[in-house]
Amino acid sequence: MLSRGERIFWGGLAAAVIAGAAAAWWTADQWTPHAAPWAAQMWRKITRPGPDTLPRDKAGRVAPAAQGAAGAASAPLAQPRKCQQPDGRVIYTDQPCPRGSREQTVDGAVTSLPAR
Repeated sequence: MLSRGERIFWGGLAAAVIAGAAAAWWTADQWTPHAAPWAAQMWRKITRPGPDTLPRDKAGRVAPAAQGAAGAASAPLAQPRKCQQPDGRVIYTDQPCPRGSREQTVDGAVTSLPAR
């Protein structure tokens, strides 16, 4: 059984949490546009960690599971690159970025089709 002071403390804490949730809901249209991009970026970083989160000894190698159904006898997969050119165009390639362009991280999954 809780003492009187403990009941007052927990009751006050519950009332503060409920009041905070009600205030957040009531003012959501004011803070949601500012928080939504941050939340989306954080969710992307949590669910799709980039190459900077890999251990140093595994940063340059391709995982066996990433080689797909082609098997170990096929050539290793090239690392996709996203190159932003000074005029704003974006090029995706598996080669080094062209001179004058800036390499950026590739977000999300990359789907490529074999050349015919």
